[in-house]
Amino acid sequence: MNIDMAERKSNARLKEQIDENLKRVYEEALNEEIPDRFKQLLAQLKAKEGDK
Repeated sequence: MNIDMAERKSNARLKEQIDENLKRVYEEALNEEIPDRFKQLLAQLKAKEGDK
């Protein structure tokens, strides 16, 4: 029974670490600069929308 309880705590801690890492990576991705090429493509799309 103690092994089961210890395993549950270990699994819970592992899930916590995974959650924390995923949140950190997501936050970092949100704060990344948009590449210039992507900005250019967006500008081209907006310009074509304006032509309609």
